[in-house]
Amino acid sequence: MELNMKYIVIINGTGGSGKDTFINFVSKYNKVYNVSSIDKVKEIATMIGWNGEKNEKNRKFLSDLKKLTTEYNDMAYNDIKEKVKNFQKSDNEIMFIHIREPENIAIASKELHALTLLLERNNHALITSNYSDASVKNYDYDMIIVNDTLEKLEEDAKNFYKKLTEIKKSTPY
Repeated sequence: MELNMKYIVIINGTGGSGKDTFINFVSKYNKVYNVSSIDKVKEIATMIGWNGEKNEKNRKFLSDLKKLTTEYNDMAYNDIKEKVKNFQKSDNEIMFIHIREPENIAIASKELHALTLLLERNNHALITSNYSDASVKNYDYDMIIVNDTLEKLEEDAKNFYKKLTEIKKSTPY
């Protein structure tokens, strides 16, 4: 099955919920472009000594740094808008954008005509050490997928891909 249009999907879920695994499964069916609203923040964090580790202290640091750069010049969202332009010129047909904060999801989903997707994993604790991770469930997502097993997640990815062409709410590019 080939999509003839481009779709933007804002994906969210607590750390370890399987977002990247889900995206890898979707990529079996079509070309995807996978980015995060925190990519630029991580570049800055690395320049000032962050070692790439994702412990509670570092997650809070990244969340706080994103908040500061958003308040200053909306750096993360401006980076996403540039990546959307690149996506539109590419041969990728599905763009996944990782965004944690509900207010940022609301803006991006409206402006980018994006579908919103939450990935949940049973018996997996929500990270609460920082605003970004603690806010994951504070949004009314278009779709929610529960990651129980790898086999089910792969089947859900296949079904998600099939449903993209049926979704009337999102406006494909």
